[in-house]
Amino acid sequence: MARLNWGMIGGGEGSQIGPVHRICAALDGHYNMVAGALDADPASGKAFAQRLGIAADRAYGDWREMLVGERHRPDRLDLVTVATPNATHYAITKAFLEAGINVLCEKPMTVTVEEAEDIVATAARTGAICAVNYGYTGYPLVRHMRSMVARGDLGKVRLIVVEFSHGFHADAADADNPRMRWRYDPAQAGISGQFADCGIHALHMASYVSAQNAKDLAADFVSAIPSRVLEDDAMVNVRMDGGTRVRLWTSSVAVGSFHGLNIRVFGEKGGLRWAQQWPDQLHWTPVNGRTEVIERGASNLSAEADRATRIAAGHSEGMLVAFANIYADLAEVIRARRDGRPPDPLAGHYPTASDGLRSIAAIRAAVESSSRGGEWTDARPPSMLRADPV
Repeated sequence: MARLNWGMIGGGEGSQIGPVHRICAALDGHYNMVAGALDADPASGKAFAQRLGIAADRAYGDWREMLVGERHRPDRLDLVTVATPNATHYAITKAFLEAGINVLCEKPMTVTVEEAEDIVATAARTGAICAVNYGYTGYPLVRHMRSMVARGDLGKVRLIVVEFSHGFHADAADADNPRMRWRYDPAQAGISGQFADCGIHALHMASYVSAQNAKDLAADFVSAIPSRVLEDDAMVNVRMDGGTRVRLWTSSVAVGSFHGLNIRVFGEKGGLRWAQQWPDQLHWTPVNGRTEVIERGASNLSAEADRATRIAAGHSEGMLVAFANIYADLAEVIRARRDGRPPDPLAGHYPTASDGLRSIAAIRAAVESSSRGGEWTDARPPSMLRADPV
């Protein structure tokens, strides 16, 4: 099977997320990395791209040069990943979608709701795929949770408690570290810091597992380190459009917490518990019953979990495989479109531009709610306003 042509914008040498994307895109052999504009410094970006094996004529100084170079090539890109600071996502993503090139954009997709609405409309008009990298939904047991909820194992979902907390930005002496400074700078990050960085991962996971979306929310933001313009801790209560309540906490000053992405789902018939640090185990407790530990790779799991599982039970799978599942889903859909056939239905789990739009609307609502003392605020994008479900 011929590999797809893949390129990357951002994620240069020293980047935290760049190597992750390069490993994940290569993991299943679906893609060749053939083009890149990898650094804000053109010379550094070109040099690094060539060290990665990209030909000199496709090692670009910036994304505009890359767009010009790629849009009319007979072997042009099938997919480009955008891994630049938040404030640049909109212009880059829109430009490549307009050129008919599929995009996987790091989250948040944009920094304003208006930009996000335009990305959704642009993707619909051009027919190009726009995906957003909420990669944690690629874990097999997260997909199994969604399947269990969908088939009614939990009955009606009453409550979801989800958090994404870490303590790696807790040292005030690190305020000028460039790897974290931009996350609290409105010029680069937008109107929200920690909630836009990590909290929307947690909110998207709650939406993904429950198949419900945020209707309205009430938020409390705090900058625990006073020099920060944007928040480094947030507590958000969410009312979902299917009636479920979500309690969400996200923090970057939670000393002792290591990448604490955890979710608990409580329904009429039972509850589920999953933690990203122990991703190969899902705890299921039926009402009045004993807790069962569901192991990734075990028999009798859902088709969604089986498709996302790569190695036998007992051998750890982690974030790289979860993110690679997003790339594999996209590869299947891109190839199916090229071949004129329906894609594998199980490949439809990648987060879309519409998911990105809902996240941006939730960010804006949370900022507004916090500024008004935690007042309940509509979290729906203007284009998705609709009557409550019956």
